[in-house]
Amino acid sequence: MPPPAGALSEWIERYRDHLVSERGLSKHTVAAYVSDLRQFDAGLPDRPAAALFGAPEMRLHMARLRREGLQEASLARKQAALRMFARYLYGEGALPSDPSDLVESGHVRRKLPVVLSPSAVRRLLGAGQIVTAEGLRDRALLELLYSSGLRVSEAVALRWRDIDPKARTVTCLGKGGKERVVPMGRQALSWLDAHLSRRSRSGSVRPADPVFAGRCGRPLTRFRAWQVVKEASRASGVEATPHRFRHSFATHLLAGGADLRAIQEMLGHARVTTTEIYTHVETSRLRGVYDAAHPRAKR
Repeated sequence: MPPPAGALSEWIERYRDHLVSERGLSKHTVAAYVSDLRQFDAGLPDRPAAALFGAPEMRLHMARLRREGLQEASLARKQAALRMFARYLYGEGALPSDPSDLVESGHVRRKLPVVLSPSAVRRLLGAGQIVTAEGLRDRALLELLYSSGLRVSEAVALRWRDIDPKARTVTCLGKGGKERVVPMGRQALSWLDAHLSRRSRSGSVRPADPVFAGRCGRPLTRFRAWQVVKEASRASGVEATPHRFRHSFATHLLAGGADLRAIQEMLGHARVTTTEIYTHVETSRLRGVYDAAHPRAKR
């Protein structure tokens, strides 16, 4: 039985448990949704949920956010949170009808990701000084980010047991704690082998040890991994971020003939529509090639 209709905050807490236990969403996603709903609740009077959660209230809330200058991507996420919560309330019997059907879903024009050219990637990867154990570790990290398209949070969480040299694969935990196995190139494996050999000189390396560790043996932080990329960026003159490696990984695979579904699986995207952004990137690249090469493309 659902709790009696009351302040919306009670339902938000129940919905939080639903997102975690039944939907299996990551803690970051759940925290974002709950924050959006609390923001909505804060602007409402203390009335039963059925009396205050409807299409008019949702529209007024979104209009207020637009007046405050919120960007389209954030607006779309907040509207999606409200629509999903409305469906949940309706399913639990707290609302007599589903108001989300009366509110248009937010559509955002996604910006095309910035992608590095293969030559820019080569300059970037070759920019570091490989004279210390730390330099060798950093080169192995950069090679793996480009070779397997890992998120930086996934890369810094890796343990040596997650690397399979024979299969040339890496096993990582993605968003929502979902495990996936991603191939890696021979170059990345070679640098990981060199990094492991250097680490072994200082003592035994256990399977549970982090692949990319700091001086105290703990895994690198996401911030430190970001710094590694920025240092290589400054040394090479190629502007890059960890996520730009991921974008380049996907786009270069697509340009080489890889199947979109395979790229989706390697990236760990829940929906192929997320991966489809790279088809637009590749189309833009082809248009540039066409405009530069075709005689009838020029004025």
